[in-house]
Amino acid sequence: MGYQEAYDKLEKYGQPHVFQYYDELSGYEKEALFKQIMDTDLAVLQQCAHREELNPRGVITPIEVMQLAQIEERREEFTQIGLEAIRAGRVGAVMLAGGMGTRLGSDEPKGIYNIGLTKEVFIFQRLVENLMDVVQQAGVWVPLYVMTSDKNHEVTVSFFREKNYFGYDADHVIFFKQDMAPASDYHGKVYMEEKYKMSTSPNGNAGWFVSMKKAGLVDKIKETGIEWLNVFAVDNVLQRIADPCFVGATIAMNCAAGAKVVKKNAPDERVGAMCLEDGRPSIVEYYDMTQELMDAKDAEGEPAYNFGVILNYLFREKDLEEIVARKLPLHIVEKKIPYLDEEGRRVKPDNPNGYKFEQLVLDMIHELDSCLPYEIVRNREFAPIKNKTGIDSVESARILCQENGIEL
Repeated sequence: MGYQEAYDKLEKYGQPHVFQYYDELSGYEKEALFKQIMDTDLAVLQQCAHREELNPRGVITPIEVMQLAQIEERREEFTQIGLEAIRAGRVGAVMLAGGMGTRLGSDEPKGIYNIGLTKEVFIFQRLVENLMDVVQQAGVWVPLYVMTSDKNHEVTVSFFREKNYFGYDADHVIFFKQDMAPASDYHGKVYMEEKYKMSTSPNGNAGWFVSMKKAGLVDKIKETGIEWLNVFAVDNVLQRIADPCFVGATIAMNCAAGAKVVKKNAPDERVGAMCLEDGRPSIVEYYDMTQELMDAKDAEGEPAYNFGVILNYLFREKDLEEIVARKLPLHIVEKKIPYLDEEGRRVKPDNPNGYKFEQLVLDMIHELDSCLPYEIVRNREFAPIKNKTGIDSVESARILCQENGIEL
């Protein structure tokens, strides 16, 4: 892409200010900016004008959850089905690790954060060790795909190499970058992060499969015979990954996907609740939970929307291809976005000042005909690290790790 082609694209989407520092740029910086303009979907910026019209909700009703007692009755059966699929090379794992540890007071990738007390224990390490449990049980390596971002790719890859992949077979660890989306002010005008770089952010936790496809990994997945992908967030240091019982239950129940869920500790807990929406599986995010939904009861008098997702899903690869071929809904989220002011000075705002554009996994679930909500034991598999202290924090995760016999 040359100057005129880049300028024409900016003009088309009302973003010519991106070239306001053009004459100050070096040749390398101009090329970097051209490439970013070429790679970035600027069309999303036009959605700011229609933000209130996006993603209307359908009719929400309860969904049947496979609860702990049901799982225990068939644990051996499910586990054998799952192990058979893993040993046949039909299961891969995808770690969503594009975020930074900002809320933990770190400028490094979140997975590098050390939660150890008497020794180093990194978030990445905990997740790899959890997957190693399955590798030892199955007797085969599970392909591990690690999604990074522009902001943390090199550091993440170097860290894994430095730590010798925490004992995992490096031939089965594949890194890829998540696509980025532009970040704008409230009028859809993209912010500048540097004089040669538009402000961007990861395109949401549903962007992982499209990013894998762009990286050429989906073709390789099909070549190797992988049929199921277990996608999981980086911050839950107790979660089971490629869990044979979970995999086997999803296959045995003939579901298109599985979602690990935890019984909520309060109606307003900050987790998305599994449900049906217009008869299809869906998730209501905690900030969309109305009082009516929180107060609703099932036939046994229990809360009707009592199970929250933990961002640990099992998807069938062929269904993912169909989903991304259709356009997933776009979510516009208000955020604090650093930017350059009119004088080219970097500003770090104290309050939200614009929008980021994301696609979410919950919409991938809603595109499917079926999804198995699979209950886990909360204090054995749910130790998310969102904050440094308090609820869902480094502190709470340390306590739960120690309760489960993990030496810190």
